[in-house]
Formats: sequence, C-alpha cells, structure tokens
Amino acid sequence: MYGLWNPNDQTLMNEIRIKTVAKQLPKFSRDTADILPFVEVWLAGQEERFRRKVIKIFEGAAVDKRYSIMAPEEVFTATSFEHKNAIYSREVKNLGIQVMQKALTDANWSADSLDFIITVSCTGIMIPSLDAYLINELGMKEDVVRLPVTEMGCAAGISGLIYAQNFLKANPGKRAAVVAVESPTATFQLHDYSMANMVSAAIFGDGAACVLLSSETNAVGPKIVGSEMFHFPDSTHLMGFDLTDFGLKMILDPSVPQAISDNFSHIVHPFLERMGSAIDQVDHLIFHPGGKKIVQTVEALFKEMGQNIDDTRAVLKEYGNMSSATVLYVLERFMNQDIQPGAQGLMLSFGPGFSAQRVLLEW
Repeated sequence: MYGLWNPNDQTLMNEIRIKTVAKQLPKFSRDTADILPFVEVWLAGQEERFRRKVIKIFEGAAVDKRYSIMAPEEVFTATSFEHKNAIYSREVKNLGIQVMQKALTDANWSADSLDFIITVSCTGIMIPSLDAYLINELGMKEDVVRLPVTEMGCAAGISGLIYAQNFLKANPGKRAAVVAVESPTATFQLHDYSMANMVSAAIFGDGAACVLLSSETNAVGPKIVGSEMFHFPDSTHLMGFDLTDFGLKMILDPSVPQAISDNFSHIVHPFLERMGSAIDQVDHLIFHPGGKKIVQTVEALFKEMGQNIDDTRAVLKEYGNMSSATVLYVLERFMNQDIQPGAQGLMLSFGPGFSAQRVLLEW
C-alpha cells in the first residue's frame, strides 16, 4: 500500500487532456524576399563575399514568411536594449491577452475558471512577468497559481505543457493555461556579424500560442499519456543568449544538429517504451522546427522509422521559428484535423541546456 509511486502508472493518476490550442500573430509581416533589401543595406559595409553568403542563408532558410511585433524598418534600426525591450514588453502583453482570450472563447471557458497559468517567453525581460498582467486584464481569480518560464528557449513550449500536466495530475478537476509569447526579432543584433546572428535572423519570427488543459472527469481532447525531459551532458555551450549592452546576443553552435542525431535514438525509443508505446505505434509527429538543418536532420532520422514531419516543415515555411511558441503551432494543426480515436502523437522539442522535451499524446 505504501510502495513507491510510479508516475507512469496510469491507474494512479487522473487523465489530463488538451482542450484547445489557439495562435495569435503580430500585425507586421513580410515575405523573405521583401526582407532581403533591408539585409543588404545592413551589410553594406561588409565584404562582398560575406554579403552573398548571408543572402544565401536567408534565401535557403526554408522560411517564406515571418511575422514581427515591429515593422522591418524598426527591426533594422540601431536602438538601445531598453528601447527594444520596451516594445517587447508592450507587445507580448497585447499578444498574450489576444491569444488567451481566443483560446478561452474556443473552449467556452471563463478566465476565472482557470486554476493554473503558465507563461513562457525568453526573448525579453519583464518583471512582473506576463502572467501577472494576464490575471489582471482577463479577470482571473485571486488564488490562481502562476508559473513564469523564462529561460528555456525553444524547448519551453513543451516544458510548459509538462509543468501543466504535473499541476493537473496532482489536482483532479482543475484547469490550466499555457501561454507562449515570443519575439525573437526584438533580440536581433545589428552590431553582431557572427554566423549565429545571421542564422538566427534568417529563421526566426514572432508569434503567440495558448493551450488550455483540464483534469476534469468530463474533459475532451487528446490525452497526455506521459512526458519527460532529457538533458544532454556538458552541453550548455550549444544554445542560448549572452546578455550584452545591446541586448540578448544569440548563441547557436553549428554542432547542434549532430548532437541531436547522436542522441536521437536514446531520446525517442526508451521514452516511448516507458510510456508503453513504440515508434511504429506513433501516428503523428509534432516536432519543433528549430531551423532548416535541424528539420532535415530529424526528418532523415524519422524517415528511417517510417515517419514524416510534414506539418513541422509547413509551420517553419509559413511563420519561421517562433522559439517556444512554434511547436504549439504544429500542435494546433493537428488539433484542427479529424484524427481517429486511439491515434498517438509524439511532441518533441530541443532547447538551451541543452535539452529535449517529450510528450506522448493519445486522441
């Protein structure tokens, strides 16, 4: 009776289900072709060979369009970190309110019915964090439990789901919201001509997403079968930000795709086995599109297993990498499909740490 509790023993936990997923885009957008003239002006003082290389990076990034909280003219204007962060703070509040209201309307839930709110963002600095403003603006109850997730980068969309799952697993009959709002364009560094900044500028865009989850007995939607995090040893140098006088400076090691490839089987197969599943039982792959090379690496690995990541490629093409919110855009595509009961979906993302986040869903 008093033996060790196994968190993966489904007989000992209430079911956690995803009620709905909503997305919200900023008001500014440009096709990649329309951004190239700004890039050329920005790089005017650099060597011709370097300029051609950067243009090719933009053209070959597999991103056709991206959205931004700022017009391109403002993105490519040198200002202070204080100025860009003020725009970030203002706009993520607006996007957060809009996307959360959209999700609540879709679910026919009231804001004061939420018991937990988890906000996710790594592309600016706000204290109080976004959740505090959402509580006030949307009229949540005074005892709502809040958790801001601020330093987990692209992995944090799934991290937020894992935290929500754990909150709800311990609290039957409750509701939770995960709100991810990111503006990588607010971190763009005009004074940084490193390859990390070039690649970052070529693949990133801005966006917001909200996921509503429930541990109520009458909850509907895909069930979270289980979730886990995986931490790569001695890999903190692979990805992140350095805080400089000009803002958040991108760290992106070119060995990231190889690190993922080297560890991929260990990340996927043991997790699915612990969940009582296997890759040939997974019907849908909900993978975070970190960038073209990472997508190509993971796509090749999944193809060997008879799987595809077409929806991931489509999200990268239509919106770019929106950091933590991006995998939730992929999830939203599946939520809007007619998926057969019993089908399984594997969510997977990578981020600073270096780490992998995994969630197994069942419809």
